[in-house]
Amino acid sequence: MLLGPSGPPDVAVTVLDNLTHCGGTTNLDDVRGEERFTFVHGDIRDADLVDGLLAEHDQVVHFAAESPAGRPPAGAAACVQTNVLGTQTLLDAALRHRARRFVHISSDEVYGSIRHGSWPETDPLRPNSPRAASKAAADLIALAYHRAHGLDVRVTRCANTYGPHQHPAKVVPLFITRLSEGRPVSLHGDGHHVRDWIHVDDHVRGVELVRALGRPGEVYNIGAGNELSDRELTALLLAACGGDWALVRFVKDRTGHDGRCSVDFTKIRTELGFTPSKGMSPGLAETVDWYRTHRSWWEPLLRRAAQEEGRKRVPL
Repeated sequence: MLLGPSGPPDVAVTVLDNLTHCGGTTNLDDVRGEERFTFVHGDIRDADLVDGLLAEHDQVVHFAAESPAGRPPAGAAACVQTNVLGTQTLLDAALRHRARRFVHISSDEVYGSIRHGSWPETDPLRPNSPRAASKAAADLIALAYHRAHGLDVRVTRCANTYGPHQHPAKVVPLFITRLSEGRPVSLHGDGHHVRDWIHVDDHVRGVELVRALGRPGEVYNIGAGNELSDRELTALLLAACGGDWALVRFVKDRTGHDGRCSVDFTKIRTELGFTPSKGMSPGLAETVDWYRTHRSWWEPLLRRAAQEEGRKRVPL
């Protein structure tokens, strides 16, 4: 967005990425030739590297995070090290170099699970998994840097994101790629877990609104109002991919699996004018079409994931 035709002409962007299991430079192909863009392969826990970069930049939008999707429970250690210690390393450098703004990208999973309604930003954090707990800890540390040191920190907590360029280990592209080939997919538990789904374009617009117009020290939920159970999402994907329920396998539920997640995004709507522009049906249709026409993008990722896991396919 910042480097697009409607973006400000005087902004330069540097991407720092460690290219872990869901990372890849192919997502940067559209901006690779842009002179205002720089890519750095590195770790946000590398204090010297981060310090050098912050000396040359005045704002941070912190998307970096470790996710244990498809990994064993030992992935919790990586989550804590990257999501907590990595965030603290970035905050220290931002404070040291007097960064004008620090936008911390969090997740709705920090709230835990809600039976009815939606969480406002004022609800307490009750994470149910080590990954979610590491994100919650990062939120609290980031906001503490604002209160203790006056650093301009803004936090976003977004609903589940889907859309083009998402790693095929994630549920929407995983189902699309498997169903398009007539292969089975798995639903955890009874399939009644509920999530709000937001297209990546709307997520990015929300983050940019917070960066440009948000208030220091504030948290902004970003949602779309597309609440679907796993069964309902599966039905939509089956219809879009020409599959049927014979391809669906029900498997044991994951531990720490939140039953229902939904954020109240009244604050970003009323304060910053955010309105989701991509409906679920057209958004999913566009996403299915993108994966069908970009096999050369996702097939190497599946092969890489299979090699890393020592299996032929990404685990379900």
